[in-house]
Amino acid sequence: MLSKVDSFNKGVMDQMDNYKQLIFGAKPKWTVILTVTACGASALVLLLKWFGHQQSWKKIQKAKVRRERSLQRAEHAVCQFNESHPETDTSLILSLSLAELSKQLKDGTLTPQAVFHSYMEKTLEVNRRLNCCTEVLLESWDQLEDVDSHKDGLLYGVPVSIKENIGYKGHDSTCGVICKLDLPATGDSVLVEVLKRQGAIPFVKTNVPQGLQNFDCGNPIYGLTLNPHNPQKTSGGSSGGEGALIGGGGSVLGLGSDIGGSIRIPSSFCGICGFKPTANRLSLRGASSCTRGQKSVLSSLGPMARDVDSLALCMQALLCDHMFRLDPTTDTYLLDNHRVYQSSKSLRIGYYENDGYAMPSPSMGRALRETKALLEKAGHTVSTPQPQSDLFVIIQIRAWGLLGDGGTTLLSHLKGGPVDPCLRDQIIPYSLPRTVNKILSILLKPIFPRIAASLDSLRGVGSVQDLWRHHADVEDYIHEVIAEWRRCELDVLLCPMVGPAYIHNYPGQLTSTLTYTVIYNLLNFPAGVVPVSTVTAEDEEELRHYKGNYGDLWDKLYKKAVTGGEGLPVAVQCVALPWQDELCLRFMREVEMLVREDKK
Repeated sequence: MLSKVDSFNKGVMDQMDNYKQLIFGAKPKWTVILTVTACGASALVLLLKWFGHQQSWKKIQKAKVRRERSLQRAEHAVCQFNESHPETDTSLILSLSLAELSKQLKDGTLTPQAVFHSYMEKTLEVNRRLNCCTEVLLESWDQLEDVDSHKDGLLYGVPVSIKENIGYKGHDSTCGVICKLDLPATGDSVLVEVLKRQGAIPFVKTNVPQGLQNFDCGNPIYGLTLNPHNPQKTSGGSSGGEGALIGGGGSVLGLGSDIGGSIRIPSSFCGICGFKPTANRLSLRGASSCTRGQKSVLSSLGPMARDVDSLALCMQALLCDHMFRLDPTTDTYLLDNHRVYQSSKSLRIGYYENDGYAMPSPSMGRALRETKALLEKAGHTVSTPQPQSDLFVIIQIRAWGLLGDGGTTLLSHLKGGPVDPCLRDQIIPYSLPRTVNKILSILLKPIFPRIAASLDSLRGVGSVQDLWRHHADVEDYIHEVIAEWRRCELDVLLCPMVGPAYIHNYPGQLTSTLTYTVIYNLLNFPAGVVPVSTVTAEDEEELRHYKGNYGDLWDKLYKKAVTGGEGLPVAVQCVALPWQDELCLRFMREVEMLVREDKK
C-alpha cells in the first residue's frame, strides 16, 4: 500500500506525463495540419492557374472561331459576286494605283462593288499564304450598299485595311494580348469615321505582335504572319499584318501605327511605302495600346501603300474638317498637297550612313549610297550634319521614355496566358529586379557597353523628379538637332532604314537596331520609307565579313537575322522637321521617281 507521499508523487508524475503527451504529442498533429494546409494552398494556386489558362484558351478559341466564320462568309460572298458578275476584270483592278483606281471609281468606269470584291478575293488568297488578317469586317458589305452617299469623298469606293489595334465598332482591338479579348469597341475610332465620311470602306483588320512593342508579328491569338517575299522572314511589326497584306497585293491602302518604327519597319521588310506623320497630326482617338499614358516617345497613326502618291492622297483625305470636329485636340493644319508636295525646287539634303551604334547591312549601305548619287545627279545638294550628343545617352533617354516603368505595364498585359515566341527573349530583362539589371550593367560595361547601357536603362524612371528631368533632356535634344539642321540649312534628311527582313524571332533579341527609327519618334519628326533596291548576291557575300560597329553579341545576332535575304526589298528613310509632313512626302516622292527612272 502506497503512502500519502508516494501517492502524491505518483499523481504528480502522472500529471507530468499527461502534460508531456499534450505538448509533445500535439507536435505531429500540427505538422500534419500545416503540411495539409500548405499542400491545399499549392493545389488551389495550381487549380486557379489551370482555370485561368483554361479561360484564356477558351477566349483564344472563341476569337479563332469568330475569325474563321468571317473569312468563310467573305469567301461565300465573293463566290456569289463572281458568279453574278463574270465580266469583272479582277487583275486589271488589282494592277491600278490608288490614284488611278480612285479616278475610275469617280468617273464610273469601275463600280465600288467590283473593286471591293476584287480586293476581298485577293485578301483571302494572301491571308491563306501569310496569315495576315485577324478578322474580315462583315459590316463593310452594309457600307458598300450605302457608299454612293459619299461619292464626293476623296476615297470614294476604296477598300482600306486597318491595323488590329484601330477601333472599329463591335470588334475587338486586342493588341495581340488575351486580356483585351471580348472587349469590342463601342464606336468607331476617329480615323475610321473619317475614312467612311470620305467614301472609303474599311474591310479587314490585320495582325500585330503581342503587346505591339515588338517588330516581329506573332501573338497567341492569331498566330504568326509571314513575309510576302520569303516565308522564312518576318513581315516586321508592329503593323506587320498591314505590311504583309499590302506587300502581297491584298490591299491598296492601309492604316498602321508607329511608336518606334512600327509603320516604317514593316514597309521596309515588305517592299512598300509607309509614312509616320508628326505626332498629333492625325487623331489617335479610338486606337488601343498596351502602354497608354506614356508621353515621352510619341505614337502616330499613318498610311501604308504601294506608292508615295497613295500616302499623300490618304493624308489629304484624313486631314479634313471632319477629323478636327471629331477630335479638336489634333492640329488643324490641313495638308497643302499642291504648294509643297508637287514642288520641283531643289532640296538641301542631310545624309548619314552609320549612326555609330548599329552598323547597316551591306545592302542597306549600298542602297543608301545609290540613292544619294541619284539625288546629287538630279541637282539636289547633299551634306553631312554633325551628330548631336552621345548616342548612348540618347538610347537611354529613349528607353527611359518607352519603358519608364521598367516594362511593368507591358508585362501586366501579358498575364493570364502564354507569351509568344517572338516576344519571349525581349521581355526577360523586363522581369528582372532593378538591382539585378544595375549589377549586370556594371559587370558587362567593360565587355559589352551597348548591352550594359540597355540593361541600365531598363531600370525605368525612379521618381517624378526623374521623369521631369527626362522630359527636359528630350526637349534639349530636340532643340539641339533642330539647331544643327538650321546651321546646315537642311530641308530634309536621308538616312538608313532597318532591313532587310529578319528571320522570325530575331527582332525580340535585336531592339538595338531600332536606333534608326525610334530616334524620329523621340524627336517627333515626320519620317517615311521608300523601297529603292533588293538584296543582291554580292550583298550576301559581303555580309559574310560583317563585323558591325562593336563586334558584340548584338552585331553577331544581326548578321544571322538578315542572312539569306537575296531578293528581299531594301528601303531608305526620308525625314523632315516637325509639321513639315508635306515636305517629307515630297522628298519621298522625289526618291521614288528617281529610282523608278533609273531602273528603266
